[in-house]
Amino acid sequence: MENFLYGLVGLMARVHQFILTWNDAYEYHFSDKYLHFLVIGILGMLLVIVIHPIFLLLAKHKKVMAITFVYVFTLIVVITFAIEIGQKVTHTGVMEFADIEFGLFGFILMFAIFDIVRLLIHFILYVVRGPVDDRDDDLSRDYDDDYDDD
Repeated sequence: MENFLYGLVGLMARVHQFILTWNDAYEYHFSDKYLHFLVIGILGMLLVIVIHPIFLLLAKHKKVMAITFVYVFTLIVVITFAIEIGQKVTHTGVMEFADIEFGLFGFILMFAIFDIVRLLIHFILYVVRGPVDDRDDDLSRDYDDDYDDD
């Protein structure tokens, strides 16, 4: 993981340098802030183009928990990095990559336990109640009754 992150940082540095040479070569004279505005905006939109269809597919197949995991995992990565950077800046602790790894592993393990318990509960309910049609819950019946003009 550490090698991957160092490789990613190296790639980002090369891309940054490449963009700066473009800026200088074509005499655009964009400020650092404007370059960040452009690059992060474009990167974000490229990620939306790639990730949105994946999330649509997951939602179509009722894999909302997978979407939840991806979203929360992303937030946890950001938070763990922010904590470590904060420790470095404020001198309130030691900035260590191992702390990030252990924090992420803790989340993954706890999420796995949560998901196993959740699946067991669904299985027990399936055995006790039998298969449940999506439209056979109380909420959908109430909704249909409210808008039934027959």
